[in-house]
Amino acid sequence: MSRVLAFLGAGEFEPWSAAVDRWVLDRARGDGTVLVLPTAAAPEGEEVFVGWGRRGLAHFEALGIPAEVLPVRGREDADRADLVERVRRASAVYLSGGNPWYLAAALRGTAVCRAIWERLPEGLGYLGCSAGVACLTEVTFDTGVPNAASDAVWKPGLAYVRGVRFAPHWDTVERWYPGAHAFIERSLRPGETLVGIDEATAMVGDGEAWEVLGRSAVHVYREGRWTRVPAGERFRLALDMGPPEEA
Repeated sequence: MSRVLAFLGAGEFEPWSAAVDRWVLDRARGDGTVLVLPTAAAPEGEEVFVGWGRRGLAHFEALGIPAEVLPVRGREDADRADLVERVRRASAVYLSGGNPWYLAAALRGTAVCRAIWERLPEGLGYLGCSAGVACLTEVTFDTGVPNAASDAVWKPGLAYVRGVRFAPHWDTVERWYPGAHAFIERSLRPGETLVGIDEATAMVGDGEAWEVLGRSAVHVYREGRWTRVPAGERFRLALDMGPPEEA
């Protein structure tokens, strides 16, 4: 079965994203439940972690979609057998924003992560927003590094998607850090593709064929050329996807 994927640039649990959520749930397989993982926000403290979980639950309750928080704050939680069983039953996992490198480090090689990888080809929906999409690649970024324009921001990701770098908040990051677009582009390894996803925008698809939903656009940089794909249009990008060797 094809994978059911939604990669959001920013704006999880906001009204615009309801169409993204329904796109995933209409295609996913499981017990109908969405598992919300605010793991990437755990370094910001318990109040922030709990707050993102509550936002997710309220959002899905308003849509009439059953949801639960999967309380993975770090690696110890991600090896809990009871949480693994919840992943095996659910229809979708939703990894929200925060620090992409922390998220990757917390999940890499754990039982919860392996359960997600095993179920994705079976129809488990994957919704990743900001950190939740940036963590998937071989190289991700650490938002805890003080100098955002330093090569020190680049750290290992989960390597489930290879040969690609995801850049969420694409239409905003240049205002935060002038020169960020050029810095990210220069950081690419030979042959690597860059996918910039604007805020309040998502790319949904099966790993090869994609549609853009939301407010703005997705920007794809390949072989020295940029392609802008606005909301409502489709594009093809075949991703090299699958569990890394350490999984």
